[in-house]
Amino acid sequence: MGTTDYDHPATTAEVAVPPRRPFFQTLKTSLKETLFPDDPLRRFKDQPPCRRFVIGMQYFLPILEWAPAYSFGFLKADLIAGITIASLAIPQGISYAKLANLPPILGLYSSFVPPMVYAMLGSSRDLAIGTVAVGSLLMSSMLSRAVSPSENPRLYLHLAFTATFVAGVLQATLGFLRLGFIVDFLSHATIVGFMGGAATVVCLQQLKGILGLDHFTHATDLVSVVRSVFSQTHQWRWESAILGCCFLFYLFLTRYLSKRRAKLFWISAMAPLTSVILGSVLVYVTHAEKHGVQVIGYLKKGLNPPSVENLTFESPYLTTAIKTGIVTGIITFAEGVAAGRSFAMLKNYHIDGNKEMIAFGMMNILGSFTSCYLTSGPFSRSAVNYNAGCKTAASNIVMAIAVMITLLFLTPLFHYTPLVVLSSIIISAMLGLIDYGAAIHLWKIDKFDFVVCIGSYLGVIFGNIEIGLVIAVALSMMRVLLYVARPRTLVLGKIPNSKCYRSMDQYPAAQTVSGVLILEIGAPIYFANASYLRERISRWIDDEEDRLKSLGKTRLQYLILNMSAVGCIDSSGISMLEEVKNNLDRRDLKLALANPGGEVMKKLERSKFIELLGKEWIYMTVGEAVAACNFMLHSSTPKLGVDEPETWSDNNV
Repeated sequence: MGTTDYDHPATTAEVAVPPRRPFFQTLKTSLKETLFPDDPLRRFKDQPPCRRFVIGMQYFLPILEWAPAYSFGFLKADLIAGITIASLAIPQGISYAKLANLPPILGLYSSFVPPMVYAMLGSSRDLAIGTVAVGSLLMSSMLSRAVSPSENPRLYLHLAFTATFVAGVLQATLGFLRLGFIVDFLSHATIVGFMGGAATVVCLQQLKGILGLDHFTHATDLVSVVRSVFSQTHQWRWESAILGCCFLFYLFLTRYLSKRRAKLFWISAMAPLTSVILGSVLVYVTHAEKHGVQVIGYLKKGLNPPSVENLTFESPYLTTAIKTGIVTGIITFAEGVAAGRSFAMLKNYHIDGNKEMIAFGMMNILGSFTSCYLTSGPFSRSAVNYNAGCKTAASNIVMAIAVMITLLFLTPLFHYTPLVVLSSIIISAMLGLIDYGAAIHLWKIDKFDFVVCIGSYLGVIFGNIEIGLVIAVALSMMRVLLYVARPRTLVLGKIPNSKCYRSMDQYPAAQTVSGVLILEIGAPIYFANASYLRERISRWIDDEEDRLKSLGKTRLQYLILNMSAVGCIDSSGISMLEEVKNNLDRRDLKLALANPGGEVMKKLERSKFIELLGKEWIYMTVGEAVAACNFMLHSSTPKLGVDEPETWSDNNV
C-alpha cells in the first residue's frame, strides 16, 4: 500500500516551555493568586499619594465611599427600612437571648453597638446585623456542658462574652490574612442541611415556652427533647399552649399575606412586635402571669455597660470558650456572608468576603467589650431590610438608634411580655430556614450533594449541632478528595465532518481512530491520584486492544494523552508518566502528549521527561497528534502488521 494519501502533516509550532523566572517572583505570583484573587491594589495603580491614602481609607472604611454621595432619597429609604427592621430586631433580640440562656436585655444590647460598627466597616448594603438563632443555640449547647446557666449564671455570662471575643478575633484575623476562602469549604448543601437541622432543633426547644414548662433538657437532639416533653405531661399548661398556638397562627397568617403580595412585606415584619405588644397587654389585663403564663420580668433601662473586665481567660473554662468561639464564629460568618451575597446578586453589586470577615470580627470584638454576645447578619432580618427598600448600610444605624431609644425609655414596657410569645416568634422565624425546596433541588441536580445535606440535617437533629457540622464537612471533604484522588479519564473520538475530538460517552457518533487510543485526563496529576491514573490508563489500553482484537482490526500502536485539563503536575505525576512510557515501550506502543500547559511543561523539562519522550511526541492539539500518528501508522504498514487496508484522507484528521 502506498503512502501518497498520508502526507506528513504540515509543520506546526512546537509546544513552548515558559521562560524560567526567579523563585521569589514565582512565589510572589502564587501568593497573589491565592490571597489576592480580586487584586485589591489595582485601584492604587497610577494614583498620587494623596489619592492612594483616600482609596486606602475607603477600602478599610466603606462608609467613606458611599457617605459622600448620600442623598435625601437614600435617607428616606434607609429610614423606613431601619425602623422596619428595628420592629423585628427588638422582639427577636430578646427571644434569641433567651434561646442562648442569657439575660433578655443582652439581645437589645447586641442590636445597638454591632450594627453601628458594621455600618462603618461592612460592604453589604442589605445585611441587617443582630443576634442569630443558630448561633444562640450553638453557644447555649456548647457552654452549658461546662457551666450551668441556672446554677452559675455569672460565670456563664462571662464565658459568653469571652466566646464572642474569640469569635471576633478569629474572624478579624482571617479577614486581615485574606483567608476568607476557608468558609468556602462549607458548601451550599452543607449550609442547607445544617441550617435546616438547627432550625428544627430550635423549634423543638421552644416547646418549653409553648407548654409553659419550668424544667427542660439542655440537650438539643430530637430524642432528648421528645423525652423531656412527654415525661412532663402533668406539667403542661393549657393556657400557655392556647396562647402560643394563637400567636403562631397570627404570625403564619401575616407571613402568608406578605408572600402573596410583595408590597405587604411590612405586615410580616411588624408581626413580631405587634405580637409582643398584644401579648403584653393581654397578660397585664388578665393577670395571666398568675395563672401559669411565664413573663420576661424586669428589664433595666440604660445603654450597654462595659464588659471588658468580664472576659474570662482562666482555666479550666478557657478551652470551652475558645472552642465555642471558633465554631460559632465560623458558622455565623458563613450564614451572614451567604445572606449578603444573595441580596448583592439581586442588586447586581459585589461584596468582599475578606472585608466582611473583618467587619464581623470587629463588631464582635467591640460587642464583647460592651455586653453584647455573638452577632451576624440573619437572613430573615436582612430579607426584611431588602424588601423595605434599603439603599445603604445606614439602615443599620437607624435600627441601632431605634434600639437605643428603646433601651433608654421603653424597656419597662416589656415586663409583661409572655415567654410563649417569644417562643412563637422564634418558631415562626426558624421554619423559614427549613428549605425543603432546596433539598429537593439538590436531589434532582446532584445526589451526593443531597446526601451531604441530609447527613448534616440528621446529624444535627439526632446528635447535636457539632456532630451535624462535622458530618457535613467530612462528607464535603470526602467528595473533594474523591475528585482529586479519582479524576475522570475519558476516551476521545473524532466528531464526523469536523476536526474536533470529544468524549465518546457524551457524543456516541464520535469515531475512534484506527490504531490510536486518545485519552483525556480531567484533573491535575498529583501524588494522590498518580497510582490510580497509571492503573486506569493501563486498563484503557487493555480494553482497547481487546476490542480491536475482537473486531479483527489494526492493533493498537499509539496512545495520545490530552493534557488540556491538567493544570499542574508534581514529581509523583511525572514518575507516573515515566512508568506509563516504559510500560508502553515494553508493549511496542508509542506515547504522545497533546496540549500540556505551561506549568506542566516546566515540570516536564526540569525532570528531563521531555528528553526521555522526545519533543517530536508533544503536540499543541489532539488533531495534530492524531495526524502525526496516522501518518507514521500508514507509512510503516509492514512493521505495524495492518490486518485490513483502510482508506484515509485529510478529512479524517
